[in-house]
Amino acid sequence: MLIETARLRLRHLTADDADFIVELLNEPAFIRNIGDRGVRTAEDARGYIAKGPVASYERHGFGLYAVELKETGAPIGICGLLKRDTLEDVDIGFAFLSRYWSKGYAVEAAAAALDHGRDRVGLRRVVAITVPQNEPSIRVLEKIGLRFERMVKVADDEPELKLFAVDFDKS
Repeated sequence: MLIETARLRLRHLTADDADFIVELLNEPAFIRNIGDRGVRTAEDARGYIAKGPVASYERHGFGLYAVELKETGAPIGICGLLKRDTLEDVDIGFAFLSRYWSKGYAVEAAAAALDHGRDRVGLRRVVAITVPQNEPSIRVLEKIGLRFERMVKVADDEPELKLFAVDFDKS
């Protein structure tokens, strides 16, 4: 277990999470707000986990983690830190199954991941990007202390995104 909160555990994603990842990545809100990752089968999900989160753990020492309920061990979302080639700073990302929305889990997990980045990884600044219309994610980012900085384009063929940030030396 990497991170534990009052109600949640954040742990490395593994190939055993394939069915959960298929469900999460195909939720309409995930596709609309984050993008279609083309993950339709357990095999696709195992490839996504290996090439994304697991590769990030090995390369950077952090990545997206499975978020599970302490009480049942059920996976409910993903949350963690990412180092994208398109952003100068490490960013925080999260996505939860819609049946677990509006229960405070995203704020709880994201705040814990942010603390992990500051206290254990040694980050001095963390950013987040989101589509402008994703108000629920914007509220989560603001609740954990990130503030809107500017609009950014991460790729020429992509729409502009809102970039939020927190500088730990200034907070």
